[in-house]
Amino acid sequence: MTSLSISSSRMAQYWALTKPRVTQLAVFCAVIGMFLATPDLPDWRIVVAATIGIWLLAGAAFAVNCLVEREIDARMARTARRASAQGEIHPAQILIFSGVIGGLGMWVLYTMVNPLTMWLTLITFVGYAVIYTIILKPATPQNIVIGGLSGAMPPALGWAAIANDVPMQAWLLVLIIFIWTPPHFWALAMYRRDDYAKSGLPMLPITHGPELTRLHIWLYTIALFATTMLPYAVHMSGLIYLVSAVILGLIFLWYAWRIYRRYDDVLARKTFAFSIIYLSLLFAALLVDHYIKL
Repeated sequence: MTSLSISSSRMAQYWALTKPRVTQLAVFCAVIGMFLATPDLPDWRIVVAATIGIWLLAGAAFAVNCLVEREIDARMARTARRASAQGEIHPAQILIFSGVIGGLGMWVLYTMVNPLTMWLTLITFVGYAVIYTIILKPATPQNIVIGGLSGAMPPALGWAAIANDVPMQAWLLVLIIFIWTPPHFWALAMYRRDDYAKSGLPMLPITHGPELTRLHIWLYTIALFATTMLPYAVHMSGLIYLVSAVILGLIFLWYAWRIYRRYDDVLARKTFAFSIIYLSLLFAALLVDHYIKL
C-alpha cells in the first residue's frame, strides 16, 4: 500500500468519525432554519459560514461520541468497523481531532456569523457529547427522549445565524425534530435489538421489551403528526406545507401502526429509512412554502 493510499484511508477514517450522513441531515435542517428566518433570501456569506461552523461542531460532537463509545461500538455489528472501535485511531488523536475541528467551528461562527449562534452551537455540542453520550445514554432507556433536544437544535442554530434571535417559530421546528427522534431511533433499535443487547446500553426494546417499544413508536408518531400541524396553526406556513405535512404524516402513521399491530424487522428497517426521508421532505416543504405562499 502506497503512502498516498494510507493517507487517504486515514482521512476517510477521520471523516467517518464525524458521522457524515447524520451530520448532513442536521446541517440541512439548520440551513432550512436560515432561510425561514428572513422573508427575503439570506446573506449567502452568512449561510456558507454558518453551515461550515455548524457542520464542524456537529462533526466534533460525533467524534467525541465515537471516542466515548468505542468499547460499546466494538461489541455491535453495526459499528464494529469504526476506526475508533478497532483501535486504529488512538483516543488522544480523536480528542485532538475533535478539539481542532470544534475550535475551528466556534471561531467561524463567532467571527463570521454571530456570538449567539456560536454559544448555542457550543451548548448543543455539550448536550450531545457530554450530557447525552456520557451521562444519559448509559443510565436510562429514555436517553433518546431526554437527550433528543440536542439533536433537535439545528433549526434554531440556523435561525439564530441569520436573525441573531431564536423566536417561537424556530422553537416549533426544534419541537418537531424532538418529537420525531424517538420513533425514528426506536425503529432502528427494534431491528438492531440483538446488537443493543450486546452493547450493554439500556435501550427501551431491551429493558422494557418490544411490545412497549412498539406502543411508544405509535404514540410518538401520533404526537408528531399533531406537532407538525402547529406551523400552519400559528400562520408560520401555508397550504403547501400543510398538505405535505398531512400526506407525509399519514404515511408515517401507517408505518407506525403496522409496527404496533404486526411487527417484523423488515418493516422496522423500512420505517427507519422512511423517517429520514420524512424529515427531509417535511423541512423541504417548509422552505418551498416560505417562498411560494398559497
